[in-house]
Amino acid sequence: QNPKTSAIVKQLVAEGNAGELQKYFGSRMEFGTAGLRAAMGAGISHMNDLTIIQTTQGFCRYLEKNFSDLRKRGVVIGFDARAHLSSGGSSKRFARLAANTFISQGIPVYLFSDITPTPFVPYTVTHLKLCAGIMVTASHNPKQDNGYKVYWENGAQIISPHDKGISQAIEENQEPWPQAWDDKLIDNSLLLHDPYATVSKDYFKDIQKQCFHRNINKETNLKFVHTSVHGVGHKFVQLAFEAFDLSPPFAVPEQKDPDPEFPTVKYPNPEEGKGVLTLSFALAEKDGAKIILANDPDADRLAVAEKQESGEWKVFSGNELGALLGWWIFTCWKNHNRDTCAIKDVYMLSSTVSSKILRAIALKEGFHFEETLTGFKWMGNRAKQLMDQGKAVLFAFEEAIGYMCCPAVLDKDGVSAAVITAEMASFLATRNLSLSQQLKAVYDEYGFHITKASYFICHDPKVIQQLFDNLRNFDGKNTYPKSCGRFKVSGIRDLTTGYDSSQPDQKAILPTSKSSQMITFTFANGGVATMRTSGTEPKIKYYSELCAPPGNSDVEQLKKELDELVNALEKHFFQPEKNNLQRKTE
Repeated sequence: QNPKTSAIVKQLVAEGNAGELQKYFGSRMEFGTAGLRAAMGAGISHMNDLTIIQTTQGFCRYLEKNFSDLRKRGVVIGFDARAHLSSGGSSKRFARLAANTFISQGIPVYLFSDITPTPFVPYTVTHLKLCAGIMVTASHNPKQDNGYKVYWENGAQIISPHDKGISQAIEENQEPWPQAWDDKLIDNSLLLHDPYATVSKDYFKDIQKQCFHRNINKETNLKFVHTSVHGVGHKFVQLAFEAFDLSPPFAVPEQKDPDPEFPTVKYPNPEEGKGVLTLSFALAEKDGAKIILANDPDADRLAVAEKQESGEWKVFSGNELGALLGWWIFTCWKNHNRDTCAIKDVYMLSSTVSSKILRAIALKEGFHFEETLTGFKWMGNRAKQLMDQGKAVLFAFEEAIGYMCCPAVLDKDGVSAAVITAEMASFLATRNLSLSQQLKAVYDEYGFHITKASYFICHDPKVIQQLFDNLRNFDGKNTYPKSCGRFKVSGIRDLTTGYDSSQPDQKAILPTSKSSQMITFTFANGGVATMRTSGTEPKIKYYSELCAPPGNSDVEQLKKELDELVNALEKHFFQPEKNNLQRKTE
């Protein structure tokens, strides 16, 4: 019933444009553990009013099956600032239609009245003890995209088998229920609640448990620049700084207000490197700020840059910031917990494609480190399990600039990560240390961990499948490569098939998933490289790392060795020319 998407379809029918209609209606968006992520537009392959109604009807029926007290507890729904003029879709509209679906079934809905960071949804689920949460966002995807992200009652993103169950329920509930389109009905409903004020207040109170140096914060001369890259982060990072008694960061004026067009950047993703930070660098130079904090548009990720002595700017990789925050959060914990026995219940987590620096710190300091599959859905669920057993999960991170610094949010959170980074930098400044110098000190103490990650773009699933099939049948059927250029392969773990050459029974310990590709190669020189497909973008990603024991300080040699390994990986395993793969460009 949306006049805009309806008109698009009628126009294509009138033109007899079977090719475009096939694109719109050929296959339904797949609901996976990350929920939905697709372009806004007409048809069942896109995000629009109808597909949101269908998805929410399925999710609603699935929740009814799983929670006898759903009508007492309810769900939370949040949204970012995305909008798509030509199809009439927007995050706010989708959130209201989703709320209407639940309310029509007598289920209470805590719908934020305004845009919020993604982490506010998982926070609200646990804080208000709700059954589930929905966040309408496409995070840092291109502007035409939107998404529908789902959290379970434990405050973590869903994992299997919930995705299959919800997907099945969507299939069974495709016809819109009576009044499904009339979102105005919710405005006078007693089942509609606005958690915005309470949650804002309580969230900022909860993250203050991670504030350890209030006096230093009050007096620091360090200046920060913050950009929310046309997303939701501005107001919330300002409030977080206030909660920590830090002077507010300078906000990049052209990027501080939400704008669904993302006019100043090619991609609204701070992970893409210096291009996204051009305006931040200019403002920092003008105002004499040493550190830049950049959130992605839904403020669940954080990139950090620091001005070096040379005048150059260093943008920290996700692994480098993970090393710094891991060191910092453990140091703060240690200074406040004199009981040496307590360390046996302390945990840190990172995903299997992230740097193993936390493992090195854990080994030396005596706490536990665990790795999980890629993505915060795994770290969030594992953290909750550990917390339920009385363990303290201090920190979790993934190399894609995602950090969980505060146990009140079981997902990545760019707001708390920004303010905790600012406190760490302010503390280090009192010791005349920069973040870069401290990072080197961490590596000196726990061993250098050099990492390099990138990706190739490939829009053809057949090519991707063929590339991974070739790796699994490299020298004849069911044989993996024994070398990559001059680098000898010493171990293989394939989390698509469940094979792991290092295990006595050759079975991988981490869960396997046939629906995504992921192979990890260990090399005789101590290098590790993983190749995997992305769940939300048409990319084949790779991650590589060389670790040295403490005391080996020939960093340049390590970097050179890793560069050569990565070149060999691209040449022999990706074969970009043969497979027509497009390289990542700055």
